[in-house]
Amino acid sequence: MSSEVERRSRRSGGRPISVSFEFFPPKTPEMDATLWASITRLAPLAPKFVSVTYGAGGSTRERTHATVERIVKETRLAPAAHLTCVSAARGEVDDVVRGYWDAGVRHIVALRGDPPGGVGQAYEPHPQGYRTTAELVAGIRRIANFEVSVSAYPERHPESASFDTDLDILAAKVDAGATRAITQCFFDNDLYFRYLDKVRARGIDVPIVPGILPVSNFKQARNFAEKTGTHVPDWLSGRFEGLDADLETRKLIAAAVAAEQVFDLVDRGVTEFHFYTLNRADLVYAVCHLLGIRPPQEVAAGQGNGQAAA
Repeated sequence: MSSEVERRSRRSGGRPISVSFEFFPPKTPEMDATLWASITRLAPLAPKFVSVTYGAGGSTRERTHATVERIVKETRLAPAAHLTCVSAARGEVDDVVRGYWDAGVRHIVALRGDPPGGVGQAYEPHPQGYRTTAELVAGIRRIANFEVSVSAYPERHPESASFDTDLDILAAKVDAGATRAITQCFFDNDLYFRYLDKVRARGIDVPIVPGILPVSNFKQARNFAEKTGTHVPDWLSGRFEGLDADLETRKLIAAAVAAEQVFDLVDRGVTEFHFYTLNRADLVYAVCHLLGIRPPQEVAAGQGNGQAAA
């Protein structure tokens, strides 16, 4: 085992670091090829689970289900299917939940979902639907013994009046049966730890897993962040300034920024990470490598080399 991996292990208190990855369902054959190349690249890292998103207004329901079903059939990965309450009656949502269970899925990421008109539009529950994420979580757990993850917001949900409102909503989701919360992406680690303090003070004790967005395409990442109310600091903009046409340098900067963020989180006690991959594997793979997360054959080779040199 390399000295870098050993150092990270010591700083995490000897506890193993685990990761999970988020993908989105492809719209075209070309995007499908990119998605499956990324899944194939990341699968040997043995993530705790891989999640597949659900479009605004349930617009990708069939593609999400098809992607999740293929993961079940063709890989050893544990898929987590995103599910929202938007634009669907309870019966429709319940049928989707039962379909996932029948397909072998045992983990759902339950979300209220964005309005069909997109972020910024007023949210209106379906007249016969689940009104809140907490109701959705309870409905899922009534149907089968799923593991249920939900969202959390270190910088407050854009529609929430206050952090107290956000914490009330998170507490309701946990009381309904959620077992994990995954944060929206953030770029200031202090925001995560201040939020974690508030969550624990509220009596919420489920894991609050930091959502990490490695920035390879800064414009794309900024758009992603703005949709979730995530502040993009000036220092981050500055690091990518003038590199729009310089892909190779952007990749180097991206790896350095992501590594800096996750190493700081590890040094402060975090041992679980959820990566928003944007269906691109290389940067996430590199960061995982730096964290000491390697395919089994690489780990075995490294241990063997270390023993031979001792």
